[in-house]
Amino acid sequence: MIKIAIASGKGGTGKTFVATNIFHVLTQKNVSSVLADCDAEAPNVLSFFESVRKETHEVIQFVPVIDVNKCTYCGKCHEYCTYNAIFILPPSKIISVIEDLCHGCGACTVACEYDAITEKPFPLGNVNICLYKGSHPIIEARMNTGIMSPVRVIKQALRHIGHEAEIAVLDSPPGTSCPFIQTVNQADYVILVTEPTPFGLSDLRQSAETLKTMNRPFGVIINKAGMGNNDVRDYLAREGISLLLEIPYSKKIAGLYSRGRLPVESDESFGIQLLNIIENITAGYGNSNNKR
Repeated sequence: MIKIAIASGKGGTGKTFVATNIFHVLTQKNVSSVLADCDAEAPNVLSFFESVRKETHEVIQFVPVIDVNKCTYCGKCHEYCTYNAIFILPPSKIISVIEDLCHGCGACTVACEYDAITEKPFPLGNVNICLYKGSHPIIEARMNTGIMSPVRVIKQALRHIGHEAEIAVLDSPPGTSCPFIQTVNQADYVILVTEPTPFGLSDLRQSAETLKTMNRPFGVIINKAGMGNNDVRDYLAREGISLLLEIPYSKKIAGLYSRGRLPVESDESFGIQLLNIIENITAGYGNSNNKR
């Protein structure tokens, strides 16, 4: 299996657009493939496919429960907590767990010398596994409302990819924070999707530098080409970064996608372009001049 992450430095560049169209092309060619929606805060790839839900797995973490009858208010659990999830006022003998901030690391349990801390399950979200055309899995990471970090939900979703398919397409969360890192760290190759605007270029730079630091090979697709300027293209040339494809700005494409339709269903040439990208990536299995 080769895992290809579709990522972007900012939202709205067309990351999910590219991921869903690539997955559809692969299934049309009967390539054994799986699509993982790792944008757990706003998953939407299932909107573009008529699929059947097969399984749902709840994602939980264990958070501390403090027995105030045993607690001496020494404050060690608070000191050990990197995420400031334990609030304590020793003089007033007040201590509580801020569950939304807790990462379930267990450090407070280790710190407590008085057996005052136990743990309870805390639901973070779900991993939904669906089948498209009966044999192509779509894995959706979906975090619950109010959860601070989707990383654990993303991790669980990635574990369900398995190793049976030839190609896994990972629809990464936008940005370059922890959810992005968690997703692209699993990838053999990353396709960065950007737009030819100053904001697009700024966020592309951050994504590219992050991937270089992580030693991940990558290339770039410019979406909505023609609506901005040539700064992104010039940047890629200066840095020696592969320009994989330019998708022209099109009201027709935008209209189709806004109705939950995939342009590759009616545009054979677009499908061939995407398939060529995947074939070139798989042929080199992620080896490129971008790998450091």
